[in-house]
Amino acid sequence: MRYQPIHPELFKLNRRRFTRKMLPDSIAIFHSNDLMPRNGDTFHPFRQNSDLFYLSGLDQEETVVVLFPDCVKEGFQEIAFIKRTDQFIAIWEGEKLTKEKATAISGIQKVYWLDQMDNILNELILLSKRIYVNPNENDRFNSAVEDRNLRFAKALQKRYPLHKYHRSQPILKKLAMIKSPLEIGLMQRAINITGDAFKRVLEFVQPGVMEYEVEAEITHQFIKSGANGHAYEPIIASGSSNCILHYVKNNQKCKDGDLLLMDFGAEYANYAADLSRTIPVNGQFSTRQRKVYDAVLTVMKGAKELLVPGTILEDYHKEVGKMMESALLDLKLLTPSDIEKQDSSFPAYKKYFMHGTSHHLGLDVHDLAHRYDPIQAGMVFTCEPGIYIREEGMGVRLENDILVTDTGPVDLMSNIPIEAEEIEELMNAGVLS
Repeated sequence: MRYQPIHPELFKLNRRRFTRKMLPDSIAIFHSNDLMPRNGDTFHPFRQNSDLFYLSGLDQEETVVVLFPDCVKEGFQEIAFIKRTDQFIAIWEGEKLTKEKATAISGIQKVYWLDQMDNILNELILLSKRIYVNPNENDRFNSAVEDRNLRFAKALQKRYPLHKYHRSQPILKKLAMIKSPLEIGLMQRAINITGDAFKRVLEFVQPGVMEYEVEAEITHQFIKSGANGHAYEPIIASGSSNCILHYVKNNQKCKDGDLLLMDFGAEYANYAADLSRTIPVNGQFSTRQRKVYDAVLTVMKGAKELLVPGTILEDYHKEVGKMMESALLDLKLLTPSDIEKQDSSFPAYKKYFMHGTSHHLGLDVHDLAHRYDPIQAGMVFTCEPGIYIREEGMGVRLENDILVTDTGPVDLMSNIPIEAEEIEELMNAGVLS
């Protein structure tokens, strides 16, 4: 892995937090992600299952973590199973984790080879009354492809039909929302790398560059800085493409007079950053572009101040909607008549700002969370208002990552340029010198 070793106390803490929530005489089983076929005899790059990583830090395929806090068999309260390495694997793929290394990373003392799992796990399951399984329950997820956790859960139900089955995800959603100081530190590292990439882009962008060249500059900085790569597919959208919310073709020329909307974030130690910035390709906002930019920035500043303990996200989004409504009236994009006639289920501002303002951030860019719970200290949210004027071929989105604390929101991206004057100054620094 490119990232620096993480203190195993993080994973020990996460396991303690999880097992406290388990019902008595329960065993919980967590699988790594599959190696996903790409084509021919190749696979997509491996990315660990976030839940298994959260509980162990083990960042290798074919890994299983088992938690059984009430196990009567001494020393079997937590176990890891890892892929057995051999000389052939070492030659072709490089050495895999040893048992000793797996213990050092995770703090789990009992580590076995994966080919030993069936007999050991069978005995432990027979000692238990309940089994926690871990299929993906992210409410944004909908896929026809079954993952390893779901396949294993189905196999368990067939083999052990008289056990009671429970879902791990409701527990994990509650836990993952609240970030520990160690996690905040890892996220800050991902954010700092993302900020460095943005500053690199400010020096690079000029009329005539291709969107994919901008993406390449970002990727270069990510890899150079020890990030895994992108936390999600980057959006590099110039001209009218910046009105397409999930534009990822990144294949157009950046033209003089256009805005360039970028939405990207580094992944460091599997933790995500999520940044959006909109800049003038030629280094100077037009009068109209500047008015729209400043309107979005004003809404963003107002919105992040609402990210405080006790706030309900649904109410938060309504308040941000009111801010956006006011901004659109000032920009003459809406009229008082539009507001008066609006459908309450689809407010008038949605014509120009059609997505949500904030989502949880962590090991996933859309992190596990109970979105209907009140906001609490320790949560990290994005804050990303935007205005998209399709009739003018212009879209502006700005986004920072915000830590909720008991003393007010902390902008983890406060050191990344966002004010229009600073953007212009940095883009023109080479010319002025």
